[in-house]
Amino acid sequence: MKKIAFMIVFAASAMYGSAQVFVGTDHSTIGFFSHTSMEDIEAKNSTCKAIVLKGETGEFVCQADNKGFTFKSGLMQEHFNENYMETDKFKYSTFKGKIPEKIDYSKDGTVKITMVGKMDIHGVVKDVTIPGTITIKGDVVTVDAKFNVAMKDYNIKIPEAVGNKFTDSMELTVKAELKKK
Repeated sequence: MKKIAFMIVFAASAMYGSAQVFVGTDHSTIGFFSHTSMEDIEAKNSTCKAIVLKGETGEFVCQADNKGFTFKSGLMQEHFNENYMETDKFKYSTFKGKIPEKIDYSKDGTVKITMVGKMDIHGVVKDVTIPGTITIKGDVVTVDAKFNVAMKDYNIKIPEAVGNKFTDSMELTVKAELKKK
């Protein structure tokens, strides 16, 4: 009987230990940057919501409120919201996918990863593969990624009159801080 009770306790603790879920904190940001000879375009967004990482399956979801991007210029922000991202129509940008690498979230350290999934920007969903890193420090996991997004891939149209202020793609930077739930 003691052997059976031990096996049940052992199995339950193994199941609990493997069900690692991490949720986003208030310290997550998404930014983008574009450099041209005319002007640098840069914005940051600290309103990332619904950031979840399931350690056992590698599932990762990150969503940003498109109106949450802030610029150095109010006019840039207005043009971004009204003309380019059409934020009244396309409220969120989302990544849903997996981190296929098997990671031991109980050990501190940094691991190179690849996120594979679907990116939804401006109402267009594309398959993407994003390189990045995961840093584990205690109960906090930080996902860092830097990658380029071609605006034409997501039907973001740049008027010819201001086309020289933009490159064909934006460099996106994601820093998602998650805490064990």
